[in-house]
Amino acid sequence: MKKITLLILAFTGNFVLFAQDEDLLKLVDKDSSKREFVENAFKSSRVINGHSMEMIAKGNLDFRILHRFGVINNGAKNFFGLDEASMRMGFDYGFTDNLTIGVGRSTLDKEFDGFIKFRPVRQSAGARSVPVSILLVAGTTLNTMPWTDPARDNKFSSRVGYYYAVIIGRKFSEAFSLQLSPTMVHRNLVPLANDKNDAYALGVGVRYKLSRRIALVADYHQILSGLDRDIYENPLSIGIDIETGGHVFQLHFSNAAGMNEKAFITNTTDKWGDVRFGFNLSRMFVLKKIG
Repeated sequence: MKKITLLILAFTGNFVLFAQDEDLLKLVDKDSSKREFVENAFKSSRVINGHSMEMIAKGNLDFRILHRFGVINNGAKNFFGLDEASMRMGFDYGFTDNLTIGVGRSTLDKEFDGFIKFRPVRQSAGARSVPVSILLVAGTTLNTMPWTDPARDNKFSSRVGYYYAVIIGRKFSEAFSLQLSPTMVHRNLVPLANDKNDAYALGVGVRYKLSRRIALVADYHQILSGLDRDIYENPLSIGIDIETGGHVFQLHFSNAAGMNEKAFITNTTDKWGDVRFGFNLSRMFVLKKIG
């Protein structure tokens, strides 16, 4: 926990020093008498795997399909991973501009998940400017795979996991956004004797805009404690966002197969050399018009 606290203090301290920088003022109208919220730090509510500092707008429904293929270095016999596939389908709804609730289901471990995402602090410029956005995320997962040992006294609670994250992010310029997300994952049942029920990680999300509709994104989580580091790897994903009207289409490479926080933080065993190709598709529907 000391590592996470020091990283948060260092990150936010640097932000305060840049609260009035010119890049931020370029993102909004130059009338300093008005408070303007900074938008589009990321084009999606997720960087690649992890949550981003973006929210779903009030009354909007984000229908998301996430797809991961097998590892590429299996070669032609497995068509470079394309013969294997896992997916997650989810629905995220914006109850307000600062509150999103989502649910999803992954084929990997036949796992259901749900989350609540709240933004108490939003980056802004002008009057009463705020240098960063701060978001809180809480989620739960439910593994529905058959018990490996049905004869054992299996409890339903063993299927359940939880995760909690704080996202601190800033859009530094029209092209560049950066966020940190200290995360804790709790598992009621762990697979290995050396594993702890609580695992801690520090996530980093980056976006760099290449053109009006294309951006380079990266998503990395450094495991801090709670997992056997001889077995588990830090999940790293690198991809490209392509915006096409109401769609955001993302192509990426990752060493993680899981598609929720518990899955990709505590279950990634492939090294970066065992990379997988995947894509995320986001389609936004306006269910309730504002005003």
